[in-house]
Amino acid sequence: MQEHHLEVPRTARYFTLGEAGPATREVWIVFHGYGQLAGRFLGHFEPIADGTRLIVAPEGLSRFYVESGSNDKIGASWMTREDRLNEIADYVRYLDALHTELFRRLDRSVVTVHLLGFSQGTATASRWTAQGVVRPERLILWGGEVPPDLDFATATERLRRLRLALVVGENDQFITAKVLARDEARLREHEIPYTVRRFKGGHEIDADILRELVT
Repeated sequence: MQEHHLEVPRTARYFTLGEAGPATREVWIVFHGYGQLAGRFLGHFEPIADGTRLIVAPEGLSRFYVESGSNDKIGASWMTREDRLNEIADYVRYLDALHTELFRRLDRSVVTVHLLGFSQGTATASRWTAQGVVRPERLILWGGEVPPDLDFATATERLRRLRLALVVGENDQFITAKVLARDEARLREHEIPYTVRRFKGGHEIDADILRELVT
């Protein structure tokens, strides 16, 4: 038995809050977690949609039934460990294409770009920052890890040029003190500046913290 790969075109989905226009000063690209859908995830960002921000939520390319039964809840994933390198390459190409599409309508020189990844989306945002065309002014990793396999040989200079923030709930069952300490040690080892913002909560987007981040 031999394994083969074939590149095929496919349709990706994304959602937006706000309008791209002369009033736009910030573009936020936000990445949902495992088992979420982009449209629902984007609802968490309504508190900061003030007319000066275009908020964009791309959706992972792999959808699946999270729960089977009468409700048939559907979610999406950015990748799994199966054929992972090709899945990463696919979503980096997808996000590069989205970047091109967004900045057909906006002048990149007059806006700032902010990436926010939540849960599994932190790995997606980190890898796109390291491998893709995007050059964000800020990267926010909320309730998720710096991916353990991130190639710091290529990522370090890009990460040093932006503002990096780690946001974690004190009761987050996934990002424990041990996980956070490991990520901080890796960032310090590569002399990458960062800040940590903790809040009283769990594995969730907190509206009050989100408002603080935009001030």
